[in-house]
Amino acid sequence: MKRLFSEVIQKGFAYGFFFTLMLSCSDKKEENARPKPQIRFEKPAHFPEPAYDMSSNPVSQAGFELGRALFYEPMFSRDNSISCGSCHQQSAGFTHHGHALSHGINDRIGFRNAQPIMNLAWGKSFMWDGGVISLDLFPPAPVANPVEMDESMANVLQKLRRSSRYPNMYQKAFGDTSISFARTVKAMSQFMLMCISGESPYDLWRTGKGIFSNDEKEGYELVKSRCGNCHSGELFTDESFRNNGIGDGRGRKDYGRESITLQPTDKYKFKVPTLRNLGFTAPYMHDGRFLTLDAVLNHYSSGVKNIPNLDSSLVQDGVLGIPLSPSEKQKILAFLNSLNDENFRKKTELSEAAAQ
Repeated sequence: MKRLFSEVIQKGFAYGFFFTLMLSCSDKKEENARPKPQIRFEKPAHFPEPAYDMSSNPVSQAGFELGRALFYEPMFSRDNSISCGSCHQQSAGFTHHGHALSHGINDRIGFRNAQPIMNLAWGKSFMWDGGVISLDLFPPAPVANPVEMDESMANVLQKLRRSSRYPNMYQKAFGDTSISFARTVKAMSQFMLMCISGESPYDLWRTGKGIFSNDEKEGYELVKSRCGNCHSGELFTDESFRNNGIGDGRGRKDYGRESITLQPTDKYKFKVPTLRNLGFTAPYMHDGRFLTLDAVLNHYSSGVKNIPNLDSSLVQDGVLGIPLSPSEKQKILAFLNSLNDENFRKKTELSEAAAQ
């Protein structure tokens, strides 16, 4: 009797385990069979309309996945060691973490601080000096730069054509395996268009989904009244080029916008950066000279230099800079921290791991 009972128990456990295993496999099959959300461009409700012509390059799942793979592809550099993602790291808000000036191929030192790949659908020009006027023409600039990737797009296309991976990805994205310059930059634009940051605590408060502290609210008002000439709108930049009184100072001459327009009135003017995700994107300014936001605020309150073409908003009644008390600085910092979008730098679909 005991033996019979033992066999029944053993068989019962065996059948139970088998049944549980079958259910588990069934659940996994169902999960794998369930359609995954498709990538599509969605404008945050409180953002303005994009500057990029979305109808000329509609974002598709296959196009986005191709663009993501290309963004993290080291074949874009001469020795296949550097990708766009090397200097635009997601964890650092798509900037180059810890580097005042970005390091390129063979650890060559770049000329300026890497700007974030973020909300570029609303950009009207690109680079600190505005030397690139179309998002589709953004990738070739660092590729050809001798201290960044030191390669040509013609060679990059040849590498992609010889690869075992990319012809099939181009087929899915564009209908055939042809790998061209136009298709390559459009796919990369599709990835960059999807690098949207609009879910910070500020955004949640702005859309009625979150709350703001008194310091954050007062800091917001201070930013609008003291800094709003340049850092305006939901993108917190007016896309203009301004001289903020920094001048020379890191052992190299950089005349900013003048190098593009050749106009002396543009000397020392650089593109106004966004205030979003400053908690992830240090160091600051075009040459990365300031390591902290405290240092940035100290510059504007007491460090502005009276140099040619200084922006008029930085000279008030003959006094240089923007008067800020210690209390006002703390409130501005509280607001700036509310613009940090943790979700943006953790989105799986934007990660390098997802590109493999």
